[in-house]
Amino acid sequence: MELSQKQTVKIIAVILFLSAISQPIYTALFKLAPEVERHFIWGIEALLFVLLAAFAGSALVMAKRYTLGFSAIAFAATLNVVQIGIGLTQFGPFRDAAKASPDFAIAIPAIFGLSFFGYNAAKTLLGLAAMVFGMAKIGDGNKALGGAAVLVGVVALFTNAMVMMFGLNGFMPRGLAGGSGVLATLLLALCMFSVKSSQEQA
Repeated sequence: MELSQKQTVKIIAVILFLSAISQPIYTALFKLAPEVERHFIWGIEALLFVLLAAFAGSALVMAKRYTLGFSAIAFAATLNVVQIGIGLTQFGPFRDAAKASPDFAIAIPAIFGLSFFGYNAAKTLLGLAAMVFGMAKIGDGNKALGGAAVLVGVVALFTNAMVMMFGLNGFMPRGLAGGSGVLATLLLALCMFSVKSSQEQA
């Protein structure tokens, strides 16, 4: 199957959009209906990020411009796959072990922290990608969307980097980091839906 760079970028935009809207859904279920099984959402997100890594990697090797943005997206997707994998395979067993033996409870924050380190690292990269493609949209003449993507991308990059450096209980609210990362992902997707192909601009 051969896809053009333009088709590949459109697919990346769709996957980014779907991943962005899935996270508020998961959060809403977690807060409003914790009894509802949410593993299927994580499973869908894992599939989305696996595909995103492949398509972003393909776009990267075809690109003549925006290589930093495509690279950031590809590595963010890879980190998200690892982060979700930790959540799906480790959270449950460690909780069960802690119930059986309180001595295991000390390991839960470590597993949780490792998962979120990957999450925040991915959001840092997506913030960077939003900056790259936001500047591309500004160059295309859409200063409103491009400017918003750049601004939110900067916030996402900074806040998530701070959470990575100082931990979940540091001075930077993790809700601000995660929320800005999701918004940056959404704006990134909107930019990529209509950004000129990197080959067109070469």
